[in-house]
Amino acid sequence: MEVFTSSKPRGSSGRSNTTKGIVNCQYSMAVFSFSSGERKRKPRGDRKSQERSLQLKHAMEAIIHLELYPRSQIDIYVEALQVDGSEYCASVNAATLALIDAGIPIKNYAIGCTITSINTLSSEEEDSALGKGVLDANYVEECAPGVTLSVVALPNSDGMSKDGLIVVAQGAGQRLHLSQFESLKTRVLGGCQDIKTILDHAVRQYLTEQSLPSLFHVALD
Repeated sequence: MEVFTSSKPRGSSGRSNTTKGIVNCQYSMAVFSFSSGERKRKPRGDRKSQERSLQLKHAMEAIIHLELYPRSQIDIYVEALQVDGSEYCASVNAATLALIDAGIPIKNYAIGCTITSINTLSSEEEDSALGKGVLDANYVEECAPGVTLSVVALPNSDGMSKDGLIVVAQGAGQRLHLSQFESLKTRVLGGCQDIKTILDHAVRQYLTEQSLPSLFHVALD
C-alpha cells in the first residue's frame, strides 16, 4: 500500500473555509490488486473508491488540527497495491502514519480494524458463538456469509460515543442483531487498542532513530 501526503499544506482554490484547512482524500486500488486474480477495470473513480475516499476523509478530518491551516488544503492519496481484505482499515492506519511522517499535527491516532461475524450451522452453537468474530478479516473471510464491520476509532476518545467511532458495515444481505453488534463492537475496539499500541511503538522508535521531536499533539504517557 502506498500513501502520499503533502508535506506542506497548499492554498485551496474557490470558496473555502477561511478559518481552517480542508482535507482532500483519494483512495484507489491498483488494477492488479485483487487476491482473487481478477483485474480491476479502473484504478479509481468507481463507486467503491469514491465511498472509501469519503470515509477516509471523515476519519482524517477527525484527527488533523485543521485550525492551524486556514485557507489551505491537505492532500492524502492512498493506493492499495494488493488487496487481501481489510483494505479500508489498513488505509486509515497508513494515512495516520503518513501524516505524522509529513509533520502534520494530529490530535489523536485514527485506528482502523475489521471484524467478521461467525455464522454457525448448529443452533446449539449459535448462542455460544454470539459476539465472536474474526479480527482483521482477510479477503476469503470477508466474502464468506456473514457481516463484516470496519471500525475506525479514536483510542483516546470515548469509544462508545458517536464522536469517537466510525462504523462501516458490509455483508451479503445478512442481518446483524443489535445484541451481537454490541459484542462485536466491544471486541473490535480491543483490536483497535492493540493496533494503536503497535503503531505508537513504531512511531516512538522512528522518532528516536531520526532524532526528531514529536510532531503530533498526542499526550505521550
